[in-house]
Amino acid sequence: MADRDADSSSPIAHRPSLSHIMPWPLLVAVFLALIGLTFLTVAATWIDLGALNLWIAMAIATAKASLVALFFMHLIYDRPFNSIVLIGALFFVMLFVSLALMDTIAYSPDMIPGYAPAVEAAP
Repeated sequence: MADRDADSSSPIAHRPSLSHIMPWPLLVAVFLALIGLTFLTVAATWIDLGALNLWIAMAIATAKASLVALFFMHLIYDRPFNSIVLIGALFFVMLFVSLALMDTIAYSPDMIPGYAPAVEAAP
């Protein structure tokens, strides 16, 4: 006679993994964190910190994207390597967008407001 565990009689015990059931309090906590970070994003626009505003907004956006990916895409239960790759990719996207925006901001002092070159009328 084979030895059987007490839980082995359930049909789910024979399947490796069907899904990751998230407890409701955890989902509510993540939702409230996302709402809080959204309000923090809006509040960050009320304070003028110069070029630091961009970095703060991008950091908040990265935190929100990481929460969504880790909990709602269930990467928290996957191999840690996949989470590290995702967070690293989000970091480099944040870095690229931030540097691209800083490049366009660098040219704005050269522009004269309201000045445009004369355009000839078409014949």
